[in-house]
Amino acid sequence: MASSLTKDSVTPGTPGPEKTFFGHPRGLATLFMTEMWERFSYYGMRALLPLYLVAPGGLGMNAGTATAIYSVYVSLVYLLAMPGGWFGDRVWGPRKTVAIAGGVVMLGHLTLALPTSGTFFAGLALVALGSGMLKSNISTMVGQLYSGPDDPRRDGGFTVFYMGINLGAFAAPLVIGTIGENVNWHLGFALAAVGMGLGVLQFLIGSRHLADQSNVVPKPLSVEEKTSTLRKAAFWAAIAVVFYAIVGFSGTYTLNWILVPLTLLGVIIPVLVLTRIKRDKSLDRTEQSKMSAYIWFFVAAAVFWMIYDQGGSTLAIFADSSTDNSAFGWEFPVSWFQSVNAVLIMALAPVFATMWLALARRGKEPSTVVKFSFGLVLVGASFFLFLAPLGIAEGGHEAAAMWLVAIYFVQTCGELMLSPVGLSVTTKMAPVKYASQMMGVWFLAVTAGDATTGLLSIAGVDLNKTGIVAAEATLAVVAGVAIWMYRKRVKELMGDVR
Repeated sequence: MASSLTKDSVTPGTPGPEKTFFGHPRGLATLFMTEMWERFSYYGMRALLPLYLVAPGGLGMNAGTATAIYSVYVSLVYLLAMPGGWFGDRVWGPRKTVAIAGGVVMLGHLTLALPTSGTFFAGLALVALGSGMLKSNISTMVGQLYSGPDDPRRDGGFTVFYMGINLGAFAAPLVIGTIGENVNWHLGFALAAVGMGLGVLQFLIGSRHLADQSNVVPKPLSVEEKTSTLRKAAFWAAIAVVFYAIVGFSGTYTLNWILVPLTLLGVIIPVLVLTRIKRDKSLDRTEQSKMSAYIWFFVAAAVFWMIYDQGGSTLAIFADSSTDNSAFGWEFPVSWFQSVNAVLIMALAPVFATMWLALARRGKEPSTVVKFSFGLVLVGASFFLFLAPLGIAEGGHEAAAMWLVAIYFVQTCGELMLSPVGLSVTTKMAPVKYASQMMGVWFLAVTAGDATTGLLSIAGVDLNKTGIVAAEATLAVVAGVAIWMYRKRVKELMGDVR
């Protein structure tokens, strides 16, 4: 399949010199397809997850518990990106880590496909583990295809790679969601396994086109480090086994014994990581200043993702229960709403990129701080917009599907203001000592946001209530305005970064 998208090489000396992928190294085709199929499986399963959890034919849970499980799952995917990167750097190397991670994801989906609730959470754990390991290493391999940061094709390569993410995210709910909702939930999960299987197969076949560097362990563990790591892992695993054995035999076990610790970890670990970096005395004054500024961006991103990621839980559950999911008299599956963001990203990303370039030529491009503040205001505005369909539903009527499309549109505009800028500013402001870790730190903002949503759900907060939605919207807008008001101070802390 990848070979049909290639053409004669115009740049000799790249991996796979006889062919290129749209003018890029041939290995990009392999990574593009791997990521596309992984995202196909991930977003397809994610589109089904909250609906399956609340469905009478699924697990029949209440909306609060379903939202908590969904939020914990998403937060774990991003939390596990850090240890996934560590495995790639210290144990297996990026290529082997991605191959194994893909297999773990496929096994997780197959476990979800089993027609029994007893293995469901084991399947979720496997998918989260595999996705976290794959996520942090496949991007590394994209970068390794190019000669260095100054390669003029580098940014374009990541743009092509990003399109693979959105193609998978767009197609998955339409295919997996339709089969899962209309035919059989577990068959939908099985299709996600098939998608990941195709991704792993073509990755193994096309791995010869990857850079040789992808097969190298950059900083392998010494014998002493391996022994110490295994000892610590065994110690904490033993504590967990003993603790949950006591809870189980005492007859007091409930799902919250799992959910609460995981959500707390999702909040505590990001705080501990940022604190450790900020207190590192080996950082010079400039790096310390940049980290102080970065904390502003991190907190803002956590608030943003707390609201944004409810598009797959709170909004999905609302769509299932209170929305007229039809167009021109034809009813469509609820999971199809999860394709809206991906298609909007593909349509709007070039528009935003062109707009920033046009403003830059005139010297009027907004600063990073201003873009972040706009992103927060927009995601807050999306939840103010959500109040309208909520009011319609509370009046005993079904809200029109276009209300949700409008909400996703506003959120996507906010995402394009904040997410690409956040990735860029993370690389620019990272202290030299933590350069390879800071992308994982950025993902922890997603973890913190989703874990906060999980904690609210576990505490019994109904996230589909008008007052709560209004409070979240207000929080985002106030945070955005606060960042804008203190933009000069944040810019000073950023030093030479703009």
